[in-house]
Order: sequence, then C-alpha cells, then structure tokens
Amino acid sequence: MLTQLVPEYLTIGHVTVDLYPDGRPVLGGTALYAALTAARFGLSAAVLTRGNFERYGPDVAEDLARYAREIALIVQDAQSATVFTNRTVAGRREQTIHAWAGPIDVNGLPPHWRSSRIIHLAPVAQEIEPRQASRLNPSYLGVTPQGWMRQWPRGHEGRVRLTQLRLPLELLSRIDGMVLSSTEHTLARDEIEAVGARGLVAITRGADGAQIIDRGRSFEVPAYPVPVQNDLGAGDVFAAVLFLLRAEREPVSFAARMASAAAALRVQGLGPEAVPTRAEVEAFLERRGEFRRS
Repeated sequence: MLTQLVPEYLTIGHVTVDLYPDGRPVLGGTALYAALTAARFGLSAAVLTRGNFERYGPDVAEDLARYAREIALIVQDAQSATVFTNRTVAGRREQTIHAWAGPIDVNGLPPHWRSSRIIHLAPVAQEIEPRQASRLNPSYLGVTPQGWMRQWPRGHEGRVRLTQLRLPLELLSRIDGMVLSSTEHTLARDEIEAVGARGLVAITRGADGAQIIDRGRSFEVPAYPVPVQNDLGAGDVFAAVLFLLRAEREPVSFAARMASAAAALRVQGLGPEAVPTRAEVEAFLERRGEFRRS
C-alpha cells in the first residue's frame, strides 16, 4: 500500500471543489496542486485531507481517483468537501465559500509520515490546528498560510475575507519556507520578518512576478509573459517548486526561476491537469536561455 511508504513531499490541507462560472465543479486546493507538482517533479508525494467528493458528480470522483494514481491520498470522512467560487473583480480575486469539510486531524497521519522529508502545510479554510502541526518533524517545513487568514460566516456560505495571520511561536520558529500573495502580506508582516530573517519567504504578485526574501536579502523574480487561461493554483505550483528545490539545496535564484516558469506553464491551461512536469519547466527555461543554477 502507498501509505506504507514515507512520502518525500507531504501536503496537509483540504482538497477543494472549485466551481467555475458555469457551475462546473473542478478539484482544486493547494494540497492537491502542490502534491501533483512534487509528483511531476519526480518525488513521491502524498496528501492528508478531509472531504466527501462523491456528491459532486462522477467527474469529480473520477478525477480524484486518477490523481490518486500519482499521489498517495488519505481522505478523512466528512459530510461535504470544501467548496469555493472564485471570480476576479477589478483585478482582485473575490472568493465565496459554499461548504466546509471541517478540521483535519493531523494525528491521523501514519506515524512514519510525520517525518516526511518535506512537509507543506497548505490550509485553505482554517482546517489545520497550528499547534497540532507543530508536532511534525520534517527536514524541510514549507507553509502557504492563506487558509489561516480566511474568515467567513461559519455555518453559512458567504464571502471570504482576510484577517491577520497569527501563528504560535513553536510553529513559526520551525518554518523553513513561506509563500503568500501580495494581498496577504500586509496582514503577515511579523511572520514574514521572522521567517525571512533565517529562511525563505516569497510574496507572489501574479503578472508582476514575486519578491523573494532569503535570510534578510531581498530580490525580485519576474513573471514570464504568457497567455493566461486560468490562474487558480499557479501560486500553489510556485510554492511547491520553491520548497522542493530549496529542500534539494538548489540555489535560491534558480529555485525561484523554476517556480516562476512552472507557474507560467500552469496558467496556460485549466485545473490540475495543467500542472507541469520538471522536464517541461526545464525545457521552458532552456528555450529562453535561462536554465542555469545561479
């Protein structure tokens, strides 16, 4: 069984159902996008999540089964999946939550998974208790904290709003890498300062690239101009590539270019199917004469 193996890249967070404007449900969530990215970069990858996907139709269930051939999945029982609608208004994403799968029990991990080489905490809707996560013991701990910053009317569907990030010191002191968006970073200044002083922080800005803070040193990574079909999951792909390459001790500048290229390939397609392989990302940079480890 896959769960008997220790994954090299473990994500924890809700695999979501994202509703397109026409009402069509598609699987999403940082945990899924990041794990697929790691798998397509050649790592053994796994997800701990919670949800019920059968109720969203055979296509969703079949997609989940197909991705389970690439990544190991532990799905804790729930009455529903976490369901989002995303739309862009005046250049900013507006998000509505329609259903919530509930909290993930991190203690439900197989004991040997708790020391996976890379663990990526990937909450999207307050589903991970930070103090539970503090007990994990990876070689590299990456965090995309967006889900700890989201609030909505509990028990009802409604518009998601951002709130201040507050992480306990026992977790904050162990984070090696953190990725968050330009709309989130003003609500996480203390965490950015703490992690960036000794580790890696990336603030993504879509078509404007990303700011990288590496042990107090800051530099910019440009985005690659490409036709955009859909940008859901692009930041998740960026984060996964950045984390896994830094865990492999690749130079920060190279890891950031690879992450930016992977995000550029992702936005040209739709959904998790558009997550690129390592070979595709390297070929993308080769064509631009930018595949260099420096």
